[in-house]
Amino acid sequence: MKFTLGKAERLKSKKLIERLFEEGSSLKVYPFKLVYLKTPHTSDFPVQAAFSVPKRRFKKAVDRNRIKRLLREAYRLEKQIVYEGVNDSFVFMITFIGKEEPTFVNVKKDIHKLLNVFVEELKSET
Repeated sequence: MKFTLGKAERLKSKKLIERLFEEGSSLKVYPFKLVYLKTPHTSDFPVQAAFSVPKRRFKKAVDRNRIKRLLREAYRLEKQIVYEGVNDSFVFMITFIGKEEPTFVNVKKDIHKLLNVFVEELKSET
Protein backbone atom coordinates (compact mmCIF):
# COMPACT_ATOMS: atom_id res chain seq x y z
CA MET A 1 0.00 0.00 0.00
CA LYS A 2 1.23 3.47 -0.90
CA PHE A 3 1.50 6.03 1.87
CA THR A 4 -0.13 8.83 -0.09
CA LEU A 5 -3.16 11.00 0.49
CA GLY A 6 -4.33 11.96 -2.97
CA LYS A 7 -7.31 13.91 -4.18
CA ALA A 8 -9.50 10.79 -4.45
CA GLU A 9 -8.96 10.01 -0.75
CA ARG A 10 -10.07 13.44 0.45
CA LEU A 11 -13.67 14.19 1.24
CA LYS A 12 -14.77 17.16 -0.88
CA SER A 13 -18.47 16.56 -1.62
CA LYS A 14 -20.72 19.05 0.18
CA LYS A 15 -23.64 16.62 0.00
CA LEU A 16 -21.60 13.84 1.62
CA ILE A 17 -20.33 16.20 4.32
CA GLU A 18 -23.89 17.30 5.12
CA ARG A 19 -25.05 13.66 5.31
CA LEU A 20 -22.04 12.84 7.48
CA PHE A 21 -23.06 15.37 10.14
CA GLU A 22 -26.77 14.54 9.91
CA GLU A 23 -26.56 10.74 9.98
CA GLY A 24 -23.02 9.94 11.10
CA SER A 25 -21.73 8.45 14.33
CA SER A 26 -18.90 9.93 16.33
CA LEU A 27 -16.22 8.96 18.78
CA LYS A 28 -13.68 10.98 20.71
CA VAL A 29 -10.10 10.32 21.62
CA TYR A 30 -8.85 13.57 23.06
CA PRO A 31 -7.74 15.83 21.32
CA PHE A 32 -9.64 14.46 18.29
CA LYS A 33 -13.23 13.79 17.34
CA LEU A 34 -14.01 11.40 14.50
CA VAL A 35 -17.38 11.58 12.76
CA TYR A 36 -17.90 8.67 10.40
CA LEU A 37 -20.60 7.35 8.11
CA LYS A 38 -20.80 4.08 6.24
CA THR A 39 -21.84 5.09 2.75
CA PRO A 40 -20.90 4.41 -0.87
CA HIS A 41 -18.84 7.14 -2.50
CA THR A 42 -17.21 7.77 -5.86
CA SER A 43 -13.64 6.98 -4.79
CA ASP A 44 -11.87 3.67 -5.35
CA PHE A 45 -10.47 3.92 -1.81
CA PRO A 46 -12.38 2.48 1.16
CA VAL A 47 -12.23 5.76 3.11
CA GLN A 48 -12.53 9.42 2.19
CA ALA A 49 -11.35 11.77 4.92
CA ALA A 50 -11.60 15.47 5.72
CA PHE A 51 -9.92 17.43 8.49
CA SER A 52 -11.01 20.51 10.42
CA VAL A 53 -9.78 22.82 13.14
CA PRO A 54 -12.25 25.21 14.82
CA LYS A 55 -11.84 28.92 14.29
CA ARG A 56 -13.18 29.51 17.79
CA ARG A 57 -10.04 28.05 19.41
CA PHE A 58 -7.44 29.07 16.81
CA LYS A 59 -8.12 32.56 15.49
CA LYS A 60 -5.18 32.75 13.09
CA ALA A 61 -5.53 30.90 9.80
CA VAL A 62 -1.80 30.14 9.90
CA ASP A 63 -2.28 28.12 13.10
CA ARG A 64 -5.37 26.29 11.79
CA ASN A 65 -3.64 25.41 8.53
CA ARG A 66 -0.55 24.13 10.32
CA ILE A 67 -2.63 21.85 12.55
CA LYS A 68 -4.58 20.55 9.54
CA ARG A 69 -1.29 19.84 7.80
CA LEU A 70 -0.13 17.84 10.83
CA LEU A 71 -3.44 15.93 10.88
CA ARG A 72 -3.23 15.03 7.19
CA GLU A 73 0.36 13.87 7.52
CA ALA A 74 -0.34 11.73 10.60
CA TYR A 75 -3.43 10.21 8.92
CA ARG A 76 -1.42 9.50 5.76
CA LEU A 77 1.13 7.52 7.79
CA GLU A 78 -1.45 5.66 9.94
CA LYS A 79 -4.31 5.00 7.49
CA GLN A 80 -3.31 1.37 6.87
CA ILE A 81 -4.92 0.55 10.25
CA VAL A 82 -8.31 1.48 8.81
CA TYR A 83 -7.66 0.04 5.34
CA GLU A 84 -6.84 -3.36 6.83
CA GLY A 85 -9.70 -3.22 9.34
CA VAL A 86 -12.68 -2.30 7.13
CA ASN A 87 -14.40 -3.93 4.19
CA ASP A 88 -17.00 -1.25 3.45
CA SER A 89 -16.68 2.35 2.30
CA PHE A 90 -16.71 5.16 4.85
CA VAL A 91 -16.42 8.93 4.99
CA PHE A 92 -14.56 10.56 7.88
CA MET A 93 -14.29 14.00 9.39
CA ILE A 94 -11.45 14.31 11.87
CA THR A 95 -11.72 17.44 14.01
CA PHE A 96 -9.07 18.76 16.37
CA ILE A 97 -10.76 19.68 19.68
CA GLY A 98 -7.66 20.44 21.75
CA LYS A 99 -6.90 23.84 23.22
CA GLU A 100 -3.22 24.33 22.40
CA GLU A 101 -1.10 23.68 19.33
CA PRO A 102 0.08 20.05 19.20
CA THR A 103 3.41 18.59 18.16
CA PHE A 104 3.64 16.11 15.31
CA VAL A 105 4.71 13.27 17.63
CA ASN A 106 1.60 13.72 19.77
CA VAL A 107 -0.69 14.06 16.75
CA LYS A 108 0.66 10.86 15.19
CA LYS A 109 0.28 8.93 18.45
CA ASP A 110 -3.26 10.19 19.01
CA ILE A 111 -4.37 9.56 15.40
CA HIS A 112 -3.03 6.00 15.76
CA LYS A 113 -5.09 5.59 18.93
CA LEU A 114 -8.19 7.12 17.29
CA LEU A 115 -8.05 4.84 14.26
CA ASN A 116 -7.56 1.77 16.45
CA VAL A 117 -10.60 2.74 18.52
CA PHE A 118 -12.60 3.15 15.31
CA VAL A 119 -11.63 -0.32 14.02
CA GLU A 120 -12.41 -1.88 17.41
CA GLU A 121 -15.80 -0.18 17.45
CA LEU A 122 -16.60 -1.57 14.00
CA LYS A 123 -15.62 -5.06 15.12
CA SER A 124 -17.81 -4.81 18.21
CA GLU A 125 -20.83 -3.73 16.12
CA THR A 126 -20.72 -6.86 13.96
